[in-house]
Amino acid sequence: MKKKTSAVTKVLVVNCGSSSLKFQLFDMKGEQMLCKGLVERIGIAGSRLVYTKTGCEKIVREVPMKNHVEAIAQVMAVLTDEKVGVIKSLTELDAIGHRVVHGGDKFSAPAQINAAAKKLIEKCVPLAPLHNPANLQGIEACEKAAKGVPNVGVFDTAFHQTMPGCAYEYALPRKITRKYGLRKYGFHGTSHKFLTQAAAAWLKKPLKKVNLVTCHLGNGSSIAAVKNGECIDTTMGLTPLDGLIMGTRCGRVDPGVIFFLAKQGMTIEQIDKLLNKESGFQGLAGAQGGDSRDVVAKAEAGDLDAIEALEAFGHRAAIYVGGYNTLVGGADAIVMAGGIGENAAELREQIVKRLGALGVKLDKKANMKVRFGASGVISTKDSKIPVVVIPTNEELMIARETVAVLSK
Repeated sequence: MKKKTSAVTKVLVVNCGSSSLKFQLFDMKGEQMLCKGLVERIGIAGSRLVYTKTGCEKIVREVPMKNHVEAIAQVMAVLTDEKVGVIKSLTELDAIGHRVVHGGDKFSAPAQINAAAKKLIEKCVPLAPLHNPANLQGIEACEKAAKGVPNVGVFDTAFHQTMPGCAYEYALPRKITRKYGLRKYGFHGTSHKFLTQAAAAWLKKPLKKVNLVTCHLGNGSSIAAVKNGECIDTTMGLTPLDGLIMGTRCGRVDPGVIFFLAKQGMTIEQIDKLLNKESGFQGLAGAQGGDSRDVVAKAEAGDLDAIEALEAFGHRAAIYVGGYNTLVGGADAIVMAGGIGENAAELREQIVKRLGALGVKLDKKANMKVRFGASGVISTKDSKIPVVVIPTNEELMIARETVAVLSK
């Protein structure tokens, strides 16, 4: 018997990777997180579940988990555990919301999962071969573990589907772009949507009248131009490789670089690895894994490569912020979030100090104070555009979207 969806209260949010999954359970009456957790090394020796009930200490369980079905089973077991669980039975779950990385042009909004939806997600696998299969595995594992509980897919690409053709089209022959679905899709859409709603509330403006430049800055980074509450452009493209300098991704690069490297004897696989996993901060500053904190530390110690990497990051980001401010007709605010956006004062400064032509001025004292989950304005009072840090919450946004879909 299918579960009623008239009052969607307890929502489990699941984010599946190829060998890991994150989860959070919300009580949506007050948007309260009841617990959160992480399953690591699925299908690999040493798999474990890390679980935290809100207000309690972290619990670690080392359990062999061969696949996502077994991983989800462990998640459901800990949620209903007599001692540490937060629900007595899986029948208390009203819905499960899933992060799905790529919806292509098939999904412009979150969708309840059924056989047709799963087929469409599968059709997008060539666009996200590392992510969509894992997302599907998580969905199907939840369907088996919690039968009758509705599942909803929330797509990273959906928020950007309002982009006009002039923003998303590549100047390639249309017969090629249409055949293979080659276009800009954008990512981090769930975060950009959360920031848009939060900024509108902070500005006390109707969502349909708010103009923003939203910056999701972390190991993966993207910026979006938001006009009248809708995305009109974003920095990531067909894949998450385009745009900003990131932890290990190169961001925007002359496509001719790929052909040049191929002519030097590098294979497609080697070039793919180079651009996605060995570039960005890792490539510029030698910071293993591209952690911006390591780059900042090296820069403070006088490492010239690290200093130039920080400058390059700010230079690239400022180009997009300035351009997007023009596209939206003058932003009501520049919003920063993500691991870097919320915590790295040094990298925020690298961006803001380049925005003087927009009348944007950095308040250095405020900038140094805003970190570790805090929100606040880091620009001066006389700055023409406020720069505000708003911690993002993609999991809560997925839960909200899930409720919205099932409450229709």
